[in-house]
Amino acid sequence: MAEDMRTLKVTLLGTGTPRLQTNRYGSSALVEAGAEKLIIDCGRCTLQRLFENGTPMLEVNKLFLTHLHSDHTVGIPDLWLTPWAFGRKGPLFVWGPKGTRKMMAKFEEAFEFDLQMRPVHDKILREDARVECEEIEEGLIYEAGGLGVTAFEVDHRPVRPAYGYRIDFEGRSVVISGDTRFSENLIRFSQGVDVLFHNVAGVHKDDTGLSERERSISDLHLTPEEAGEVFSRSSPKLAVYTHMVLYSDIGEIISRTRKTYDGPLEIGEDLMSFHVGDTVRVIRP
Repeated sequence: MAEDMRTLKVTLLGTGTPRLQTNRYGSSALVEAGAEKLIIDCGRCTLQRLFENGTPMLEVNKLFLTHLHSDHTVGIPDLWLTPWAFGRKGPLFVWGPKGTRKMMAKFEEAFEFDLQMRPVHDKILREDARVECEEIEEGLIYEAGGLGVTAFEVDHRPVRPAYGYRIDFEGRSVVISGDTRFSENLIRFSQGVDVLFHNVAGVHKDDTGLSERERSISDLHLTPEEAGEVFSRSSPKLAVYTHMVLYSDIGEIISRTRKTYDGPLEIGEDLMSFHVGDTVRVIRP
């Protein structure tokens, strides 16, 4: 059945963490709205998941970064250079927090050999590998064809600024949290959205057995109980967990969430897609 062109579609390309896993690659999502295709974050194997999803890589040239941790950015050179090598025309457009422009300039410096040599033997244009970068602040940062992307600050201190994104299209809306602790600002920007994609840390923060490293990492994220409160107060049609940090048991994450939230909930998986129309249709890989 043909997709309604007013449908907003989100495909989770990577739901993992820095930990190496074969079933959960690095943080990334594909947002499709009309003719627009946007990538939110670019963790490990983002381009590979795009390929597995059947998305033509030459059609994807807009990247939005929530923050600059490596597990959200390590896939950028692949997303930038591989489509160029196979004929992408025009630049890669990148939106991200302060520091994004410097990071992209360093990528260009690191891959200078490739940028010089491929035009010679692959017969492509160096100018098509350029990067156009915008460092963002909170507010509406992109509009096209009825699509609006709004950035809002979240709490991932000491990483700051860090952003979540709200995407609105034809009366449909989704929020992608990025990495955050409990955030009142996220709740404010997520009121009544169709789908809220949110990170979570599965540990018990009062667990005396946690290592110093585990405790430090868990403090950057929110617990299932806190996430449930976020869901209850923002009232999405569907809540979805992605980027589950330091978890061991999905059943426990769900049961702990249910202490504070009794609405629709999904555990995100790589290549799971969400078709947001009059209802939210979930397509599992």
